[in-house]
Amino acid sequence: MSDFESLVEAFGAVGGDQAILGRNDIAHLVVVGHKVLSSHSIDGLSVETQETCDGISVQVKVAERARITQPVHMCFGIVQSTGTQRIQMDVRLEKGAHAHFIAHCLFPEAKRIQHIMDAQIIVGMGAALHYEESHFHGPHGGIEVIPKAHVTVGKDGQYSSEFTLVTGLVGMLDIDYTVEAGENAVTELTTRVFGHRTDRIKIREAIILAGRNSRGLIKTRIALEHEASAEVTGITEGNAPGARGHVDCMEIVKDRAVAKAIPVVSVTSPLAKVTHEAAIGSVDKRQLETLMSHGLDSEEAVDLIVRGILK
Repeated sequence: MSDFESLVEAFGAVGGDQAILGRNDIAHLVVVGHKVLSSHSIDGLSVETQETCDGISVQVKVAERARITQPVHMCFGIVQSTGTQRIQMDVRLEKGAHAHFIAHCLFPEAKRIQHIMDAQIIVGMGAALHYEESHFHGPHGGIEVIPKAHVTVGKDGQYSSEFTLVTGLVGMLDIDYTVEAGENAVTELTTRVFGHRTDRIKIREAIILAGRNSRGLIKTRIALEHEASAEVTGITEGNAPGARGHVDCMEIVKDRAVAKAIPVVSVTSPLAKVTHEAAIGSVDKRQLETLMSHGLDSEEAVDLIVRGILK
């Protein structure tokens, strides 16, 4: 089986529609390691790639006022048990452009793998980008995932992202995202991770509300079991009149897992407002008893509650 077939098979195994990679109306990019195996652009959207000495560079541009109606699918992964994938991603949405990107990161056999992504994203004036990144890891846990992103959202722009890693062992995850929001810009960061065994999770997400009347939300949901650990830092700065921001972190632990939440809020404008809430604890006893009264055993009930939190 070729690398392309193996990655597509893994994509299908996690519920992906394999047929989208053959549709002319949907843009896509498939990268295994540092090699582009398939790429398709559409009107209003261009994708350029270049292999470098130690990785791959990807430039994505959405033209001014272009409306990309179908999600753009990007598949990244390594199908072997060992290897390194280093991606430099540059994304630019011109004025008034709208797009939805879905990144599928697939590592079904990972035993000793590094996945490193450094992204620069510019959302132009009045543009809107929704970015989903969903990870599928195998049962071995031998992977380091190190995504870093700096996002700039222009006046009246919108940016939202969802990072999900709830299938397979996490391994080591180290997220570092910073978003700077301009005047009237709206941004939302959502992260969901389920850690098991000796998984190590570190998340740093920051929203800088630099423009007048900008809005920002950081929402983090972490579940941990066995001896997994997590440290979550959510940073929001209100630096302009009318800016409004909120940090919302919830971490559920069981067994010997360890969780830490560090909400950081600051305001430099007297007309800005930033709030935060962080909750760390075990599964709610009343919810557990209710589910068990309906015939579930304790393990089934805990799993259902955890999965509900991660939705």
